[in-house]
Amino acid sequence: MNAEPRAAAHIAMFSIAFPGHVNPSLEVVRELVARGHRVSYAIPASFADRFAATGATPVIYTSSLPDENADPEVWGTELVDNLEPFLENGINALPELIEAFEGDEPDLVLHDITGYPAPVLAHRWGVPAISLSPNMVAWEGYEEEVAKPMQAELLKTERGRAYIDRFAGWLRANDLPADDYLSFLAPTRSLVLIPKALQWSADRVDTDIHTFVGACQGDRSDQGEWHRPAGAEKVVLVSLGSSFTKQPAFYRECLRAFGDLPGWHLVLQIGRNVEVSELGEIPENVEVSSWVPQLAILKQADLFVTHAGAGGSQEGLATRTPMIAVPQAVDQFGNADVLQGLGVARRIDTADATAELLRTTGESLLSDPEVARKLAEIAADMATEGGTRRAADLIEAELPVTPRSILP
Repeated sequence: MNAEPRAAAHIAMFSIAFPGHVNPSLEVVRELVARGHRVSYAIPASFADRFAATGATPVIYTSSLPDENADPEVWGTELVDNLEPFLENGINALPELIEAFEGDEPDLVLHDITGYPAPVLAHRWGVPAISLSPNMVAWEGYEEEVAKPMQAELLKTERGRAYIDRFAGWLRANDLPADDYLSFLAPTRSLVLIPKALQWSADRVDTDIHTFVGACQGDRSDQGEWHRPAGAEKVVLVSLGSSFTKQPAFYRECLRAFGDLPGWHLVLQIGRNVEVSELGEIPENVEVSSWVPQLAILKQADLFVTHAGAGGSQEGLATRTPMIAVPQAVDQFGNADVLQGLGVARRIDTADATAELLRTTGESLLSDPEVARKLAEIAADMATEGGTRRAADLIEAELPVTPRSILP
């Protein structure tokens, strides 16, 4: 896409302080700044430095969400447990953000799917809003297949009904239609920052609303380097992301599966909720860390044991790395099934992830030439989706010809 040059504009982006919701948009923001636009990024203080480094101006708001390193148990086990915190965060942040942008309203709003204040603010300011989705989006039939059954589950309990009523009341108070809060959650324009290959029911997605631009990864050199050890014939990375990492028993199975395995080297990321001492003896061919430069390792790895988050899944596809998907929460189960359906991964649920099954599955993936062929095919398709530059082009296409910031 060759977009016409646009006058410099003020663009505001809204997100939450979780890597899986922040990292996908980093390079898009960097590209918009490089094109001369002023980008304000509304984000809690813990992530401000990441966006200052892109040239954007952080706009700090107070988050009521659990910290990214909090014990996963704080999210509870019921559907409403996972929904209430995002609504609460949106309601609490909105007045703070209204005040922060008073007199400096943007020409266009970008937002993560969890950035609930953003559509409200865009409506208040009378400017376009674009969702930057870091994971799969709704498809034709999604409402009947997924959304309405979820709503029916909420309606079964007093707490669920209270959640729906509170959402509707908040929308009504902000002059937005309150009859169906599900409509509020459905964007009218969306850029999908994952490869189309990762999308469930991709053939049923409304492409007038959702445009797949694929991975917008950048080089991530600021996250550090990693060098493959001399003599390592096979390298396996194990990472369950940043939030649902409290799995010491699973990590011990990974150590049994790949530790001391001749010719193999294991990189084990355990997060911040597990101590190395909980793992027992660490073999010499294993390096254990609370955090690793994932993309740098995947560019050199042979196998990826992943929780199948959207970010990790697309990094595995982009680097042509066979995957064992061990989903932990929310969309990860769907991602794991998609990866397995593509023929580039095998899904193993945590309860079934024995050392023997992990090892034999990994060896099977690496010995199957069809897996390598399919990964190469998907990577080639991803290269045509446009990534960061196409995302920036499409955002600029939604900007007013004469931004308010330069009006007399």
